[in-house]
Order: sequence, then structure tokens, then C-alpha cells
Amino acid sequence: MSWEVVVGIETHAQLLTRSKIFSGSSTAFGAAPNSQASAVDIALPGVLPVLNRGAVEHAIRFGLAIGAALNRRSVFARKNYFYPDLPKGYQISQYEIPIVQGGSLKVVLPEGEKTVRITRAHLEEDAGKSLHEDFHGMSGIDLNRAGMPLLEIVTEPDLRGAKEAVAYARALHALLMWIGICDGNMQEGSFRCDANVSVRRAGDRQLGTRCEIKNLNSFRFMEHAIEHEAERQIALLEDGGTVAQETRLYDPERDETRPMRTKEDAQDYRYFPDPDLLPLALAEDEIERLRSSLPELPEARRARFAAQYALPIADAALLTGSRATADYFEALAEASRAEPKLCANWIMGELSAALNRDDRPISESPISAPSLAALLRRIADGTLSGKMAKEVFEAMWRREGEADAVIEARGLKQISDAGALEKLVDQVLASNPKQVEDYRAGREKAFNSLVGQAMKATKGKANPAQLSEILRRRLA
Repeated sequence: MSWEVVVGIETHAQLLTRSKIFSGSSTAFGAAPNSQASAVDIALPGVLPVLNRGAVEHAIRFGLAIGAALNRRSVFARKNYFYPDLPKGYQISQYEIPIVQGGSLKVVLPEGEKTVRITRAHLEEDAGKSLHEDFHGMSGIDLNRAGMPLLEIVTEPDLRGAKEAVAYARALHALLMWIGICDGNMQEGSFRCDANVSVRRAGDRQLGTRCEIKNLNSFRFMEHAIEHEAERQIALLEDGGTVAQETRLYDPERDETRPMRTKEDAQDYRYFPDPDLLPLALAEDEIERLRSSLPELPEARRARFAAQYALPIADAALLTGSRATADYFEALAEASRAEPKLCANWIMGELSAALNRDDRPISESPISAPSLAALLRRIADGTLSGKMAKEVFEAMWRREGEADAVIEARGLKQISDAGALEKLVDQVLASNPKQVEDYRAGREKAFNSLVGQAMKATKGKANPAQLSEILRRRLA
């Protein structure tokens, strides 16, 4: 019998605030170790936490964006555990009453859209960081991260397999950056995911025993880790063993997961309300103010792109993968007056390839939307062939000038004059009687050879569609 892989994702998103969630320490990345750890962060006796209003507003924005219920009264709790990088001996979090409850996120998959249910999202502080590499036989503790504002987002076990899990993580990553509450920098730890993985026989309704894979900080690692863990559990069960509920670590060098510790349950943390923090009360007028400040959300914009521009939903999904990409597409479509599908193809094709090659975000593209629009207009009016346009694009990318200047400098204007092309076709036919005979005998490859001869004669400047039409007419 086949197996079904069931995944739930817990995400820790660092919120975009200038100071920490309960202190005034800076959240800037890259400071010297322990230089951004205040008396509150290191838990000196007598200090009191003060809640950061900006972190609360970001959590509200997220709840509104996913259609969740916002608890008008939520409570902070102490999550007790002992670890060297947790100076207080507990982490301030939310447990019984989180600020955000429920909601959902739509994910575009090859087979269509899927709705992933969100269980909850709650505010909490981050712990510090243990450093093992730079000390011989010892570990260092950096408390700069202690107290960083986090929103922990937990899904229901709605995802089936690694690819669905990665699609959800990408969609969530895009949404958080879209509404401006997280910078999404996975290398700096701003977006970290834990995957709860279990397997069950196809058709079973009862969930299997889950294992949690901690701190997956890239989409590629997430996919590999889930696939490996699922294979491990299936092999174990097929050999007659049982899966132990535990926390595991993914090792990308060995492409395997390893046990870290037995999986804790809520009672292990001995949650209780934090006596230093009052319950968090949300005002209706503040909620409405934040609701009105939200931009058009990815799901709505995706649907609008598909309807307004007659784009396939897969294209619309790619173009709304980030707010910057969506803005670029709309600016390009408006400025170029070209077919929206042509605009989409150039963004998803040449532009995306160049950005990936140079490791640039679209916001740092050397070719702006108006500049690319000028290039697309030259394709639309017949000045450039597709091949020529790609040559011009590369020159523009290297900052050699705008489209018209590059076309002029390189003499790249396409030959679209009907009279000139007809004369050229007559010369090619006269010079290649064997190919003409083969084509009239039903060999289609001969036609391609004749087109090639004509393109060679014009150094690739002939309008291919017009040339083919004239050639077929002459051969008829």
C-alpha cells in the first residue's frame, strides 16, 4: 500500500521593528556580540518588560491579511525551559489566548489552488544564540537576538508532502514581505520554519506519530529534510518498528535528519501567565485603521491579473510572488501597450534569468519597467525579432543604453519591407533548386533549410514570420 506524507509548518517570522519586543534595544543585524542586549534582555533583577506597540500592529496586519479572528484580549505567558542562551530561564510567549486565531492562506500548486488552514499566530520573544565554531572546546553566547520580536505562525496538518510544504512556505514568506511586517531574510534568521512530519497509509484518517524538524532556513533544505524524514519513517514502519515523537535536526551536508531531543509537550514548559505584563487589549478603531492601511493582497491581485490581463493562473501566481514583481508587471503592461502575455513572458523569462544570474532582487534591476517597455514596443512594431530583442536586452542589462540607442548603434533593425523580402526569397529559391524540389515532394525539412538560407543572407535581420509567409506563397 502507498503512504501519505502529512506536514504541518511552524514559522518564526521576525517582525520589522526598530527595537525589540520588550526592550528598547536595537534589532539591527550584524552588530558585535552582546552589544545589543539591554538589562531587560539579559534579565537583570528588578527590570520589567514593556510591550512594543509596533510588534502588536504587525501581528494585527497579519491576522487581517489571512482572514483570521483577532482576540480582542490576549495574554502573555512564561514558557519555562533552561538553556544557556535563555537568560531568564523562560521565554515570554502566548499560549492559551494568542492574538491571532484561525484564518487561511491559499497556495497555488500545479494541480490548482489549495487552502491551508492557519491554527494560530502568536507574539513571542526570540532567544539568544549559542556559538560553537569559534571557540576551542567551549561555546560562546550572543544575546543580541534575545528579545527579538517574533510572530509564530502555526498551520493545521493540511500539507501533503515536501513540495506542498515548500509552496506554502513560499506563499507565507511572500505575504509577510508584501504587507511589510518581515524582511524575509532567511540567511539572517528573519524567517525560520519547523516542519512537523508524519506518515500514514493512504486512506487512513488517523494521523501518524510526528517528528519536528527544527530551524529550516532555506526552501531547498526544507524540501530535502521533509523528503528524507518521510522516507525514514516509512522504512521504519515497513520494518515493523514504531516512530518516536521527537525533535530532529536536518544536516544538509549528509542530507539526513538526526535526533536532537524527545519532543516536548505543552505541560513540559509549565506555561503560566506572565505577572509582569498586563493582558493585551485591542481597540476596534485601531484594528480598522490597520485594515484600511493594507495593500491589495497577493490572492486578490493574482485573481485580478488572471481576469484583467487574461493570464493563466500559473503566470499570475509567479507575477504576484512578490509585491515588487507585481508592481513591475503592471508598470510594464501600462507603459509598453504590448500584449500582457508578452510582458509576463519577458519578466518570467529573460528578466528573471538575468536577476537570478546576478543574484539581484527585481527592485535592483538595471532595466526599469519603462526601459523594458520601450524594448517590447520595438518587438510589437516589427523593428526587432525575438532573437534581436534578446541581444538588445543583454546590452541594456550591461548599461550600454536604452533600447533605441542600442538598436541604432548595433544596426539591429529587422527587415520587414515586403518588396525587399520578396526579392530575397526569389534569389534564395533560384539558388537552391534541390530544396525547392524536396519541399514540393513533401519534405518539410527542406522548407526550414530555405528559411535558414534567407536568414543567413540577411544576417538574421529578416522578419521571420513575414519571410515564412512569403516563402510558402512563392512555393505554392
